[in-house]
Amino acid sequence: MESPGAVWGPPGLLRARLQAGRKMMRLAGSARGGYAGRVMHDADDESESLEQFEAVAAPEDAGARLDRFLAARVPGLSRTRLRALIEQGHVLHAGAPVRDASAGVKPGVYMIARPAPDVTEAQPEPIDLVILHEDGDVLVIDKPSGLAVHPAPGNWSGTLVNAVLHHCGLELARVGAPGRPGIVHRLDKDTSGVMVVAKTDRALRTLAEQFAKKSVGRRYDAFTVGAPAVKEGRIITRIGRDPRNRKRMAVLAPGSAAGKEAVTAFEVVARFGPGLRGRPPPAAAHVACRLETGRTHQIRVHLAHIGASLIGDGMYGATRSARVLDEALGGCMITRQALHAATLSFDHPATGHRLSFETPWPDDIERLHAALQAL
Repeated sequence: MESPGAVWGPPGLLRARLQAGRKMMRLAGSARGGYAGRVMHDADDESESLEQFEAVAAPEDAGARLDRFLAARVPGLSRTRLRALIEQGHVLHAGAPVRDASAGVKPGVYMIARPAPDVTEAQPEPIDLVILHEDGDVLVIDKPSGLAVHPAPGNWSGTLVNAVLHHCGLELARVGAPGRPGIVHRLDKDTSGVMVVAKTDRALRTLAEQFAKKSVGRRYDAFTVGAPAVKEGRIITRIGRDPRNRKRMAVLAPGSAAGKEAVTAFEVVARFGPGLRGRPPPAAAHVACRLETGRTHQIRVHLAHIGASLIGDGMYGATRSARVLDEALGGCMITRQALHAATLSFDHPATGHRLSFETPWPDDIERLHAALQAL
């Protein structure tokens, strides 16, 4: 145990000043190791407040992957958050930072420090949120189109992250990866619909496990140029960066080592209008999609791949058929991809109860639907 006044890690990195009289909380470890969590707060210097944890690795733990080991030993931190802390040098073994999350565990004591939020990454901003549900663990919102989920080039402010930091407070910045606090899954900036944000590390870890195990229910309503050739089916491909345009995603060749497997189940809910300018009917369709994986632009890429690109999708659906349909609808019927995350269901990370949410179509999709019905 360090004496009062000890400094862990490189100067300026942790600067944890242990002072007599601070409250300490220790949990008994198992025979294979345990952890002690210490909550530290310096009353006269809030910029240096942090939480510190201790994880004890027994000889039989040797060789296990470090981030997995720590996630099992420190219930308050998700594996994603631990990886970030490791890479930032906030995890020490024998007094030295360990920066490789995949490194094998060595017997001994690991010290983990969770620093105060870095408010330079994302600032709270008073952005209105449509809240469907909120409790101590999760925040469920109806995201409007045009709202980016997290700061990135071109959208350093005015994002969902800025909004939830304002709503939940800066404590949320401790949850998950830096710059993306509480973010379990994402929607494209111009996709509307239901999302869940984790408010605690436990919620983040539990929800991430549900997404990985494909137990989260997600239905998207898509409106397409033309329609898939069959009423229902599953699209299974590999999706990765388009080698000709790195801003786009693309279906990769079968057997490719690049990209990741992507699976989308779909069902044609309705077909609209006759074929336009000699093309076979229908002119458009309402397609319900259910994600079995969550790749970037997955639905947009998959529907374009089977010849039914999203209406309004300038990146993947700028085809002659799309222009003909736009003319038939009177032009500018929708100015973004016609995709809405309609439903989301998951097990509550604390109670285990199944929660289900459904959001109505926003006005632009309602207008599009009415125009398609009139074809």
